[in-house]
Amino acid sequence: MKKIISAQLHTLPQAPGVYRFFNEEAELLYVGKAKNLKKRVGSYFQKTHADIKTNVLCEQVAHIEVTVTHTEKEALLLEDQLIKTKQPRYNMLLKDDKTYPFVMLSHHPFPRLAGIRAKTLKEGDYYGPYPSMHAVRETIELLQKTFKIRTCENGFFKNRSRPCLLHQIDRCTAPCVDLISEANYHESIAAVRLFLSGKSQELLKSLGVKMDQAAAALDFEKAASLRDQIKSLRQLQEGQVVHTQLNTDVDVISVAEENACFCVDILEIRGGRVLGDKTFFVMPKISETPESILQDFVEHYYFAGTVSQVPQELVLSHSIEFDEDLALFFKTAFDKAPKLNFNPGSIRRKWLDLSLLNAREALARYILEAGQVKHRLALLAQRLGRTVKHIECFDISHTQGEETVASCVVFDENGLNKKAYRRFNMVGIEPGDDYAAMRQVLQRRLARLQKENQSLPDLLLIDGGKGQLKQAIEVLQELHIENVQLVGVAKGPERKAGAEELWLPNQKHPIHLDPHDPAFHLIQQIRDEAHRFAITGHRRRRDAKRSSSTLESIPGIGAKRRSALLKFFGGWQEIQKANVSELQKAPGISPKLAEQIFAYFH
Repeated sequence: MKKIISAQLHTLPQAPGVYRFFNEEAELLYVGKAKNLKKRVGSYFQKTHADIKTNVLCEQVAHIEVTVTHTEKEALLLEDQLIKTKQPRYNMLLKDDKTYPFVMLSHHPFPRLAGIRAKTLKEGDYYGPYPSMHAVRETIELLQKTFKIRTCENGFFKNRSRPCLLHQIDRCTAPCVDLISEANYHESIAAVRLFLSGKSQELLKSLGVKMDQAAAALDFEKAASLRDQIKSLRQLQEGQVVHTQLNTDVDVISVAEENACFCVDILEIRGGRVLGDKTFFVMPKISETPESILQDFVEHYYFAGTVSQVPQELVLSHSIEFDEDLALFFKTAFDKAPKLNFNPGSIRRKWLDLSLLNAREALARYILEAGQVKHRLALLAQRLGRTVKHIECFDISHTQGEETVASCVVFDENGLNKKAYRRFNMVGIEPGDDYAAMRQVLQRRLARLQKENQSLPDLLLIDGGKGQLKQAIEVLQELHIENVQLVGVAKGPERKAGAEELWLPNQKHPIHLDPHDPAFHLIQQIRDEAHRFAITGHRRRRDAKRSSSTLESIPGIGAKRRSALLKFFGGWQEIQKANVSELQKAPGISPKLAEQIFAYFH
């Protein structure tokens, strides 16, 4: 053991906290938490480990830093934050590029139902996360049919003068035009909350009591409505993949392992309903047993703000240590500790088998895809005669020069890195000048990478031929960038997919790769992704401008009146539909101006 490490170990406190291992270049290697920092850190350097990675890690450690916390829970939260922000090479990495969606009930006198991915606590109460947006839409559709809760935006809601189509097809009670009282609307909201909280059996009993009361009071219309709600909810329960009458919330968590890779699958059961599953791929770390992977996963998943609720029970494929501290963590964060089930039977065994099946299949696909990515990168590197691990591709999109947008997509050894994608709105260029647009986006992107000391790509793919490639060459020279390979991807003479030409700097003739070459397919895939990403950004920007500029063409409509009209009606499409008398109700719109607006659209 190095003397400097031995000296540091003697000074460590016997307290909970987070420890960080650094190498001689001050690179962060590993972040961990401990109940007792002195004992935990000391254990790394007092013996030879059976795990090769742990031995390799210990040999590289040149410096140790610790942060003492009041409790182990604080240490867990700090550890999670450091892993996410610093991404040390020896820590477990949960690879999952999805942001899971929630069902939201907004904070409003008449709350709206919405599916949303980004949680903003000021907006409303969140239920989830759900495995997919499809599950969210399915849930909202059911609740809208059953309880007729609004789903419209607040701007649309407050500017209605008559019920919308959803009311006409009996999907909404039209609170926007006071066709239902706030008290009655909140009765439905209370029922929705019960359902979203997984208390469907309790909800069915409550609706049954209300139906009987309405029938006894001879209010047969209300009783029939309640009967239909009960029927819809029971049909949903009967339509589940797993038929069960259990009114329980369970997370079934399983771990599959192959070739030193791990996949964790979570099958979500709420109110006895199977909502679906989600998978996380775990990069190899110091501890490589399924038990240790599961232990770390449970702690990080439930205590890192990933979920808003904890179920009554966790069914696990492997045993984990559930000590007093872990139980206290759950009670502090969620007011309850779930029951842990390591040896399930009956229906829970079927759920676990289903989760394990999904974990194994997902892991097999992941390993296959990862192998294909590395194989194609190796082939591309062979074709270019250089190492290729980091690729960036740039494309330009506009409509006859209008609202030009440039895209940058990133591809690395793990495939398309969507978190690193960037869009650039072009400024100060002549409309339709693709060369100037390409020059500007490359200057902005590469200059920023240099400024922030980020790694430059090994390969820059430029969507275009010799002209665009020339702009890229000049930008690299201006920024004094070397050792970056440039390749222009141009459509062939017939502009057919599969006949693209590859232009390299200082070459008079293009390269034509075999259309069946996996390296060529990789270039096509990245180029097509850059094209898609640029087009979607351009269309979004173009449509936003056109919806605003539509009103700018009307004489007498300035910025203030435009804003007032859009706020009052909720969008230019609603303005287009309005008649003269409705237009006059908007602030600042005189009868004469209302007639001009109506005449413009008709």
